[in-house]
Amino acid sequence: MESRQAEGARKAQYEKMTRTSIPKLIALLSVPTILSMLVTNIYNLVDTAFVGRLGTSQSGAVGVIFGFMSIIQAVGFMFGQGAGSIMARCLGAQDEETASRTASTGLFFSFSLGLVISLVTLPLRDQIVRLLGSTETIAPHARAYLDWILIAAPFMTGGYTLNNLLRYEGKASLGMVGLMVGAVLNIALDPLLMFTFGLGLAGAAIATASSQIISFFILLSMFLRGRTSVRLSPRKIQPTSLGVIMTTGLPSMLRQALNSIATILLNSSAAPFGDEAVAAMSIVSRISFFVFALALGIGQGFQPVSAFNYGAGKFARLRKAFRVTVIMSEGAILIAAAVCFLLSGQLIGVFRNDPRVIEIGVRALRLQMATVIFLPFTMCAEMLYQSTGHRLGASFMSSARSGLFFIPTLLILSRLRGLSGIQEAQPIAYLLAVPLSAAFILHFMRALPKEDKPD
Repeated sequence: MESRQAEGARKAQYEKMTRTSIPKLIALLSVPTILSMLVTNIYNLVDTAFVGRLGTSQSGAVGVIFGFMSIIQAVGFMFGQGAGSIMARCLGAQDEETASRTASTGLFFSFSLGLVISLVTLPLRDQIVRLLGSTETIAPHARAYLDWILIAAPFMTGGYTLNNLLRYEGKASLGMVGLMVGAVLNIALDPLLMFTFGLGLAGAAIATASSQIISFFILLSMFLRGRTSVRLSPRKIQPTSLGVIMTTGLPSMLRQALNSIATILLNSSAAPFGDEAVAAMSIVSRISFFVFALALGIGQGFQPVSAFNYGAGKFARLRKAFRVTVIMSEGAILIAAAVCFLLSGQLIGVFRNDPRVIEIGVRALRLQMATVIFLPFTMCAEMLYQSTGHRLGASFMSSARSGLFFIPTLLILSRLRGLSGIQEAQPIAYLLAVPLSAAFILHFMRALPKEDKPD
């Protein structure tokens, strides 16, 4: 009976992914992801606001460690997006056994690499915080935060992988539960540990580490309790598939790693202008990511639709899914960007009521909000290539946005125009990425078969 029910659930999921109308399906998969990301980013913003009450140096420290946390996230996303893309295409081709082996392998190596990061970084903490862009006054606070993040690192990489696996299977609502519980717990623990128990910045770090560990086990339980089509098991780990998982997930790794490097360079470039500049750019980065999260959530709803239907040979649905995703994500980001542009001073003042921080942050935020509307198109192009297994093209586009455009622009403008150049670098990079993405999309659509595969 249980096997028959499981088979029925798998068939129902296949029908959902290949028959449901595209706008409805993307909305169904996007809403849980958007809610998860919004709650997570609300936590990030609340955390920044709480830490801002401790001082400018503490606020800068969180921004510095955010760069290191991006590296941890990059590992989790590499295995989650890599294994998830392969898994979804296998499910589209109705090959559940290969899908389960791929998912199990991705999770095992994700957790293992997170543990390696912790062990390697532990004795190098002082050097790491300097490398991340800390000033003399920020460094002690950054190290206090980093100590606790290292404890949670393997659970963080594993949690990001599990969430991506759930999304790619079309079970984004299950991933939402784990992420939202962790984020809400984090928001609740922040003031309790920081102020009630007087732990200061260490309290914020403990809250973050604890919530990440709890989220990991909630997400893992979704697979262990049979809520998914794929089955995770140590017996299904297949080291021989590690290479294809990592190369498929490489665009995510490059995107996250380059974003982390960009954050480190941003902090280092801002450091000569004082702790206020580091704090301001850190706050702007978090607000900007909050806006981008709306479009990113819709894009992440598109990825399982793209991978599943590509695997099933439903090419017309794939084309329509791309168009719908671009339109939906552009609409969402236009509204959010307009609000942030108009209320830039008030928003930055919430996180750090320092006139100099607000002055620096307002110009940077308004420039980013004026150009962030170009980001959804480039994001959707990268996601289309990655979800359909076009690893080389996806890797190149992921590398280009931060590596080819933002980092050189930041280094050049910071020398030519000082702080103004630092504020202008990200908006210019957004603009430069558009023509490249357009060329890749045109090539992909021309090469895609005109007719669907027969059922």
